[in-house]
Amino acid sequence: MSTTQPITTDIIIIGAGPCGLFTVFEAGLLKMHCHLIDYLGVPGGQCAEIYPKKPIYDIPGHPSVLAGDLIDNLMKQIAPFHPTFSLGERAESMEKLDDGRFRVTTHRGVVIEGHTIILAGGLGCFEPRKPAIANIGDFEDHGVEYVIRDPEFYRDKRVIVGGGGDSALDWTIVLADIAREVTLVHRSQSFRAAPDSVAKAQALADAGRITMITDAQVTELGGNGSLKEVGLTHNDGRIERVDMDHFIPLFGLSPKLGPIADWGLALDKHAVTVEPTTYETSVPGIYAVGDINEYPNKLKLILCGFHEAAVACNVIYARQHPEKKHVLKYTTVTGIAGLA
Repeated sequence: MSTTQPITTDIIIIGAGPCGLFTVFEAGLLKMHCHLIDYLGVPGGQCAEIYPKKPIYDIPGHPSVLAGDLIDNLMKQIAPFHPTFSLGERAESMEKLDDGRFRVTTHRGVVIEGHTIILAGGLGCFEPRKPAIANIGDFEDHGVEYVIRDPEFYRDKRVIVGGGGDSALDWTIVLADIAREVTLVHRSQSFRAAPDSVAKAQALADAGRITMITDAQVTELGGNGSLKEVGLTHNDGRIERVDMDHFIPLFGLSPKLGPIADWGLALDKHAVTVEPTTYETSVPGIYAVGDINEYPNKLKLILCGFHEAAVACNVIYARQHPEKKHVLKYTTVTGIAGLA
């Protein structure tokens, strides 16, 4: 348990994907503050980390919008309500306090306390796909990182990035201006990233600003307490050892419900069962919106998650303020500035 002062808020949102972000907006209209927890290092969930360039066609009012642009717009939309974030953190444990509030502790010991929890974790906690290196656990947080939380952390360091998808290419391009050395290692000569990103990375390699190694994989890690060396195995069997400060394997994410599965919630096929008129789970005070929930005729669409967030927030407000007559106020009348 962390000895630092807990973060206090009205609503603890677990998951900072599109539905989690839109929940901030709906809560903000009701003057409820939100703190979001997400294992990824940036807001946006899959839309930001896995397919930012993927077009989405079923967002009302947008014939087509790129997933990354949708997240950018949601961040602008919630900015007036000043949400706070714990990014790169996994919600590990939950307990009910004597005063009725909830306490959530992350795997790094950050403590958040709030009146209500809203699960908006999509398909669950996205955990990194780890390469099959026997001693990789010895170097996690000591030279091996699966999520880039702050690029400046790598200022003037020697960095090797593993992977051939958008995330690996995009971060390689960013780190080229920050790290002392950047090496991109991919097991084949064919990349899965956007052609523009591949072209930019190749241009950096041609200019000598990064090293690009294909047909090879990182198979060994060495160092005393912290990473000092990596071993590369080339597809032709040749082994090469390189001095390095950080290894960042970016091989994609695997969705898992994670520790939430042990919180005593009713589950159905790895999803959280909710009451479909309130989106409250089997634990009073904990709600679930978006792909993480399940109820009859559930549709796993972003627009449905937006609807669920709006309903849940209005239910939460009415229950927290039974003394007040709750009247839905349209933003076309109230605007946003006066509500923030």
